[in-house]
Amino acid sequence: MQILEVAVASSGFSDARPAVAERNAGSSSTTVLVSRRESFNAAHQLRDPSLTEAENRRLFGKCAGLHGHNYTLEVVVAGEIDQSTGYVFDLKALSDVISHRIIEDVDHRNLNTDVPWLEGLIPTAENLAAVFWERLRSELPVGSLRSVRVWETDKNWAEVGERV
Repeated sequence: MQILEVAVASSGFSDARPAVAERNAGSSSTTVLVSRRESFNAAHQLRDPSLTEAENRRLFGKCAGLHGHNYTLEVVVAGEIDQSTGYVFDLKALSDVISHRIIEDVDHRNLNTDVPWLEGLIPTAENLAAVFWERLRSELPVGSLRSVRVWETDKNWAEVGERV
């Protein structure tokens, strides 16, 4: 990926537009990343049905019991800037894809029992990120999806993504 430096005068951004236009005219392509963040609330419990209750408690601790989170989902897509719109990807359209493929099914649900496409998975942040990746990838232009990050708490997240 090419790294470009654009100097902007301290008096404002008046020099930025010509610099961007000159850069675009002189380069074959520049990949730009854009992201959309959505949130949902859901309950889950971390447990393996093949284990005893005691084994699940030992393995997953307090997360073996039913509890909930206010999740944040971040989706990053990449591409070239469309000269007619200035967009890499219409973020409203990305929000719609995220909502239809994920949020509508998981928001205010029990992830262990209420979401058919999660059946058989232990709903860890890692598993959610992997499944969300697959559900989104099929709805976006080939090669545009770069990463899916699921924040379970403000301290814990899991991410699935293409290596750049």
